[in-house]
Amino acid sequence: MDYKECWHLQETLFQRNCEIKLNNRRRTDGIEDPTIDYLFFVEHPHVYTLGKSGDIKNLLLDEEGLKHVGASFYPINRGGDITYHGPGQIVGYPIFDLEHYFTDIHKFLRFLEEAIIRTLARYGIQAGRIDGLTGVWLDGDHPEKARKIAALGVKCSRWVTMHGFAFNVNSDLSYFKNIIPCGIDDKDVASMHIELGRPVDMQEVKDILLKEIVSLFEADYQRVI
Repeated sequence: MDYKECWHLQETLFQRNCEIKLNNRRRTDGIEDPTIDYLFFVEHPHVYTLGKSGDIKNLLLDEEGLKHVGASFYPINRGGDITYHGPGQIVGYPIFDLEHYFTDIHKFLRFLEEAIIRTLARYGIQAGRIDGLTGVWLDGDHPEKARKIAALGVKCSRWVTMHGFAFNVNSDLSYFKNIIPCGIDDKDVASMHIELGRPVDMQEVKDILLKEIVSLFEADYQRVI
């Protein structure tokens, strides 16, 4: 799905939930309209996105360079710095009302990381975290070998979230050479297919990842697509 199209869809659902919550707080009859949580798993055409706290210098391509590699670029309203999305990568967009679960944005990020860590474990890939750095890492205890396999960046308002994570499954990692990923210039990136030495079934990974997210958040869900 085109990044801009998906961003617009996210914004529409995000704003709808925020408006429902605002209207509920204004009501005097004690009746509240429910918000609805959404979770999208998407693959995008090649695109670079820069978070609101990011540095444009971390994009190493000019306009002509972007055309040459067939990628687009968007400055967006999530946290974090610059990252890449493209084919073979699961981009997850949880548009959650955290008041359904817990009102703690750090716990929310840790749950998303944990779902990816557990998914990787199902394939025999040991992953974890690095103190002070958001995301999911391989060999995080060895700074000279540490590499990021999933990046996170979210926006939250009225405890409603949008944006989310990017999980490298069959990603072309050469596209990361055109940026300083997340503004970190001394760490590498990783993808499942390289760690396993074979292509990975994307739908299988999505199914496992969905189950892990549902389990961690203790949520009910209905698959739409």
